[in-house]
Amino acid sequence: MTPANCVFCASEGGILLWRDDLCRVVHADEPDYPGFLRVILNRHVKEMTDLAPADRQRLMGVVLAAESALRDVLAPDKINLASLGNVVPHLHWHVIPRYADDPHFPNPVWGTRRRDTPHAAPADVDARLAAVLSRRLGPVPETE
Repeated sequence: MTPANCVFCASEGGILLWRDDLCRVVHADEPDYPGFLRVILNRHVKEMTDLAPADRQRLMGVVLAAESALRDVLAPDKINLASLGNVVPHLHWHVIPRYADDPHFPNPVWGTRRRDTPHAAPADVDARLAAVLSRRLGPVPETE
């Protein structure tokens, strides 16, 4: 896969909640998992070890800030972190709030479904998450 045919190079990859020059946090379109976030590197890189150590540390700081924001806003029973990239080899992390009553719990979100009803989330979840991310990571830089 090249940047020319990469979904994360061609689009935000979800509803943009926060961004800086290194990466962005988006709310993924996962109806069964309200609050499912992705932290996506802004440039086309495949593996964590392709990054300079300072960029690795900064990216993981954003992943942890996303986890913390989900805990503050949605109070999930558990958070799952995953960096797969088998289908889209563009460096990104999944930050997934999990609940005992979600459709797959205790299985992984990509595992066997156990229930039909997603866990409910507040209507203003995007605004609330964006506000917490900005408090934890700093405001989104102005663009020209």
